[in-house]
Amino acid sequence: MLTNQQVLELRLKANEIRKETVKTIASIGVGHIGGSLSIADVLSVLYFDQMKVDPQNPKWEDRDWLVVSKGHSGPAVYSALALRGYFDKQMLYTLNKPNTNLPSHCDMRKTPGIDMTTGSLGQGSSAAAGIALGNQLDGKSSYTYLILGDGESQEGQVWEMAMFAAHRKLDHLIAFVDWNKLQIDGNVADVCSLGDIVAKFESFGWDTVKIDGHDVQAIHNAIERAKTVAGKPHMIVLDTVKGKGISELEGKASCHNANVSQEQLESYLKELEENEKTIREGK
Repeated sequence: MLTNQQVLELRLKANEIRKETVKTIASIGVGHIGGSLSIADVLSVLYFDQMKVDPQNPKWEDRDWLVVSKGHSGPAVYSALALRGYFDKQMLYTLNKPNTNLPSHCDMRKTPGIDMTTGSLGQGSSAAAGIALGNQLDGKSSYTYLILGDGESQEGQVWEMAMFAAHRKLDHLIAFVDWNKLQIDGNVADVCSLGDIVAKFESFGWDTVKIDGHDVQAIHNAIERAKTVAGKPHMIVLDTVKGKGISELEGKASCHNANVSQEQLESYLKELEENEKTIREGK
């Protein structure tokens, strides 16, 4: 269990990731804001609580790995990396600009701390399984973390990976689905329903739980519990809200890729600053 102080710090860090994300996207006027905001809490727990990493040595062979297969959420990942010390925060304002090292989708060849190039949906899942298998064969204790989108989980490659990971008993693979119920074309249930995603992964042989994806204590507990279950890969379904933290955006498919004006930025930051006050008050 996290202490109350640790919970406070992780909630504040998630809010800070959201603030940097909206500022970064506003600097170019448009970007994948909805699915970036929905994963800020899990990124906070991974980078500031769970993952064994060294920002001064991003390619450290014994590190834990993170593959964000929903690569369009790069803005949130970059914000977390900057706050963790991989590069200066000013670099965030080069997002998707000419000659940038921060393209709209994650690119391991350009950005310190990015472990796998992603964006073609589904492919990051196979990469994560391959990394986990490689570490297993090398006898390493490193964990591989994978973040999938719920719309992305309509891709057949995700389920090929699910079969493979269970067959190879990749128990150092801990995956998340960002279950925000929305994708670029609308409601996931309407576009192509995934049904009971918890039961699906369980039927493929995964250790699976569903939790509040905005509760840092629940995320921490789910990861810690997963590490005690041997012989199976792990799926943590994060029940989230697309656009979380910005009331104007929350629960709207239109925020998948949206314009952010300077006027909107001021409004968004004001709301996030109010959120910070609420967090500090212990609410």
